[in-house]
Amino acid sequence: MAIKTKKETEAVYRALLLPRVIEEKKLRLIRQGRLSKWFSGFGQEAIAVGVTWALEDDDYVLPMHRNLGVWTTRGVDLERLFCQLMGREGGFTKGRDRTFHFGLPEKNIVGMISHLAAMLPVASGLALAAKLRGQQRVAAAFVGEGATREGDFHEALNLASVWKLPVLFVVENNGYGLSTPTSDVIAVDDIAEAGSGYGMASVVVDGNNVLAVMEAVRNARKRALKGNGPTLLEMKTFRMRGHEEASGTKYVPKELQEKWATLDPIERFLPIAVEKLGAKRCQSIREELISQIDELAEWALTQPEVTSSAEKEHADLFAVSAAVETNGAAAQSSEKRFIDAISDGLRSWMRDEPESVVMGQDIAEYGGVFKVTEGFLEEFGADRVRNTPIIESAAVGAAMGLALAGMKAILEIQYADFISCGFNQIVNNLATTFYRWGAPVGVTIRAPFGGGIGAGPFHSQSMEAWFCHVPGLKVVIPSTPADAKGLLLSSLDDPNPVLFFEHKKLYRSIRGSVPDAPVRVPIGKARCAREGTDITIVSWGVGVHWALEAAEEWSTRGVEIEVIDLRTLVPWDREAVLASVRKTSRLIILHEASRTGGFGGEIAAEVTEMAFEHLDAPPMRIGGADLPIAFSKAIEEEVYSAKARLDTAIAEGVAY
Repeated sequence: MAIKTKKETEAVYRALLLPRVIEEKKLRLIRQGRLSKWFSGFGQEAIAVGVTWALEDDDYVLPMHRNLGVWTTRGVDLERLFCQLMGREGGFTKGRDRTFHFGLPEKNIVGMISHLAAMLPVASGLALAAKLRGQQRVAAAFVGEGATREGDFHEALNLASVWKLPVLFVVENNGYGLSTPTSDVIAVDDIAEAGSGYGMASVVVDGNNVLAVMEAVRNARKRALKGNGPTLLEMKTFRMRGHEEASGTKYVPKELQEKWATLDPIERFLPIAVEKLGAKRCQSIREELISQIDELAEWALTQPEVTSSAEKEHADLFAVSAAVETNGAAAQSSEKRFIDAISDGLRSWMRDEPESVVMGQDIAEYGGVFKVTEGFLEEFGADRVRNTPIIESAAVGAAMGLALAGMKAILEIQYADFISCGFNQIVNNLATTFYRWGAPVGVTIRAPFGGGIGAGPFHSQSMEAWFCHVPGLKVVIPSTPADAKGLLLSSLDDPNPVLFFEHKKLYRSIRGSVPDAPVRVPIGKARCAREGTDITIVSWGVGVHWALEAAEEWSTRGVEIEVIDLRTLVPWDREAVLASVRKTSRLIILHEASRTGGFGGEIAAEVTEMAFEHLDAPPMRIGGADLPIAFSKAIEEEVYSAKARLDTAIAEGVAY
């Protein structure tokens, strides 16, 4: 690719030089002890600048921590950027994250998390949104060569290739991980070879030649927008500084440093710049940038350090949800099974929200293993009802990308047990994004969970407590058909990530009256399932039914049990529980999940702290045994199940 005009030559030269000048200032500040940490992209500027230059402003870019040139080439406000990099007031994340761990929607930049390769599936989701909307835009996602060994890399490439998504996967092969040479961890010379395994185009590019980078990116972009799918671009380059500045480069052979120093991207472009602009003009541009950046950095260091309050921080954990209007009492109702209520709620929501997409394994033609989405493909079409490969992590990441693009993503995890394969995307990506940089991530994850069907250890787990420990996630667990529909609708409305756990045992074993209209049930409000005066049982999911059965039995013995259906674990309705305990003075928390580390411990601790004077007996936790769930129904019911221990616990609680 050739640059023809003096104006474009100067613009490219400035774009290459600006991140280098900023880097040089950062290194001086580190040596002076005025800056603690910096991840250097020194010598790799041609990739970040070249990729961004070759894209359109509407294209998404997902940079990593050495891609300062992405931000400067996209024209990000340098005053705010320096405040961000220095950890001062006026930055982009309010002090909640550092360097480039954030996004700027107005610049179509989506920032990284430290878990490398995690943003590649997000790029696939952003590209899917563009494709569904018929937009001429692509997503370009950066990743280092080391992270190409991670599962997210392979899952994202597979998904993008199968769905022919307009994604550019940009691998910066700079020779080293932290200190380990690439040759020690990767058995091929060219990472681009991975492309053929996924049926996608792949190109090896001289990453220190900005013109070669631009040409490769433009070609890949054209290919993607013609509907020919993603491209894997391997940019060969070298990391001239340490992994981060404190690491140093003693582990790098001297001759290797010397070789790559001769291939410096700015020095390679300089003859073109001198030919078009003259040596004097090139020098004056450098001096101008040095003066500008020096002044900016010194100014940023005079800005106050970030401060906040507990109130402000908690207020920014979740995006604000719209108030839920309920008219359930007046609504016409029909009797439905639990599973039909879920299907009805999801169907009505998709009818009302044309930019919603439901994804998951076998959910289209097959209708899902539990048939929740049966008939959806015929009604909503293959664009909106999408079978995914067996790639839980990439599926969650793609759902996040759809949400960042302003669409609504509903993901079915075939069995909740498999959610562990997407754990990182959920707890480190979905959960933190709004708090870190204010981008709402409206993803609802439906997860069939729980035992009671003789399915053994890998199809019976109750892992809701894992996610209750993660700030930024909402956890919803209905126990009745009406709540299943109403809470699902509220979860789908919510601009935050919601884990919606559906108990498999309840799918076809219970029926109830369900409003025909799309009546919402508010998230965070418990339900008094049965009033009583002698003891309170708090539960959720199938445990509510165990508690109600026990309450009927104990009522014949003169003991009136109040049953509180928590319905939502995050946020959980403390006031409803405390009000019940103040009335009955006794508390049992019942859940199917293993007792140790179960959410019942949180409730017991809170009640003890907040209502100790009202208690006539210590709170009791009844949970599953601390064992995997056995395939044998007899072992599950007689040894594992909390239900088997409930009667004894009630007797002890009443007698205390």
